[in-house]
Amino acid sequence: MEKQNNGVELENKGAVRQAEVDRKTNETNIQLAFTVDGTGQSTIETDVPFLNHMLDLFTKHGQFDLNVHARGDIDIDDHHTVEDIGICLGQTLREALGDKRGIKRYASVFVPMDEALAQVIIDVSNRPHFEYRAEYPSQQVGSFSTELVHEFLWKLALEARITLHVIVHYGQNTHHMIEAIFKALGRALDEATMIDPRVTGVPSTKGVL
Repeated sequence: MEKQNNGVELENKGAVRQAEVDRKTNETNIQLAFTVDGTGQSTIETDVPFLNHMLDLFTKHGQFDLNVHARGDIDIDDHHTVEDIGICLGQTLREALGDKRGIKRYASVFVPMDEALAQVIIDVSNRPHFEYRAEYPSQQVGSFSTELVHEFLWKLALEARITLHVIVHYGQNTHHMIEAIFKALGRALDEATMIDPRVTGVPSTKGVL
């Protein structure tokens, strides 16, 4: 196992692309392990129940493996915990993909959830960018603030160095709308990171991503 300077331990030298990170700050304590080539299994223990649910959906629909143990200063609010989990997931994704040889790179996925329809478009580009188009009927789902969806996704895109576009085309139920996003995110990321046997080297005319 190779130790990276940013604290991420890389295990993608073989066929399985995976990495883990241990992040401790004055605000959060997070251990996260992510496997790209997984089976949809998750073990998620955080202080934010709605995020637990969304990460479980993301893992199942992306056919990843994800283990998260996180504790944070939720006596203040959920912000730091959600943000830092996004950071950790992005870091492990980037490290697990390595030089990105042979991947499809792009994906666009629509997912309906009853009356709601979400679309996620991904370019595993090594150029972090995030676009977000979503208007929710409610600013809360239980105790979870909907503005934290943006925070999580933006930090994921930034740390993974991917281009990520998220669009909720319509919906009436806030829970359904956010659930559709996380399902679409899992499926789009699964497709974009798949190995395409037709691809020789890195899928870029520049020769590097």
